Amino acid sequence: MTTMTAVTDASPFGRELRQWRTLRRISQLDLAIATETSQRYLSFLEQGRSHPGRTMVVRLAESLGLSLRERNRLLLSAGYAPVFPESALDAPELGPVRQALEVVLQGHLPYPAVVTRKYGIMVAANAAFELLTEDCAPELLAPPVNVLRLALHPEGTARRVANLPEWGRHITGSLRNRAGRSPDPELDAFIAELDGYLPPVEPGPHHLGFAVPLRLRAEGCELRLITTLTSFATATDITLSELHLEAFLPADETTADYLRGRFPRA
Repeated sequence: MTTMTAVTDASPFGRELRQWRTLRRISQLDLAIATETSQRYLSFLEQGRSHPGRTMVVRLAESLGLSLRERNRLLLSAGYAPVFPESALDAPELGPVRQALEVVLQGHLPYPAVVTRKYGIMVAANAAFELLTEDCAPELLAPPVNVLRLALHPEGTARRVANLPEWGRHITGSLRNRAGRSPDPELDAFIAELDGYLPPVEPGPHHLGFAVPLRLRAEGCELRLITTLTSFATATDITLSELHLEAFLPADETTADYLRGRFPRA
C-alpha cells in the first residue's frame, strides 16, 4: 500500500512574504507576535495553505516596514487591489505639497537645499544649490538632473570636493543600505556606476570613516557642509513618500559667512 503525501506549492503571496521576512531577518514567531496572529498561521500563508484577508496583508506589510510601493505589490500578490495612489508630481492634489516645499526651500536660504525623487532625480532646488552645480559639465545639468550622479561624476561637483573618497562613499553607503532593505536591480546598477567614479580610500591617522562633512572648494577657500535628509514619513501617496529634502548647513563660521554673503535672503 502506498501512502500519498500532498505537497502544496507556495502561492505568489507566500513567496513574497517569505522573501520580505527573510530580508528583514524576522522569524515567523516574531512576525506572528507583531501582527497578533499565530506562527502556525504564518507558516500556512508562506506555504500557500492559507489565504490572507486584506487586513492581514496590510498588517504584515506594516510590521515588515515595507514602503508604500512595496505594500501595493504585496497586496497584488494576494489578489487585492493596491490601496496607495501614485500621483504625478504636477497633479492638482499635490499642489499644496509643492507650494509648501517651495516655502521650505526658500526659507533655507542662504544655504543650499534640494528636493529629489527616486534614484536622486531633482524635483526642485533653491538658488543656493548653484554652489553645487557651478562648473559642472552641461550634460550633467540637462533635465532630468540626477543630483547623485552630478555629485560624484568626474565632470560634476566631484572635481571640487577635497574629501571625495570619504564623502562619496557616504553617499553610496546610504544607497547600499537602502538596496539591502528593498532589493532593486536598477538601484544596484546605479550604485555600481557611482562606485566607479570614486577613487580608492587611503585611511590616515585622522580617518573618521565616511560620515564626514563635505569639504567643497569655492573661490579660493574650502567650505565645510553637513547635510540633513527629510522624508515624508506619513505620506499616503507613493510619489510623495519617495520625495526627499536634502538641506545643507554650514559646519563652521567661514562657510556660514561665505554663504550669507553670496546668497543673501531676498
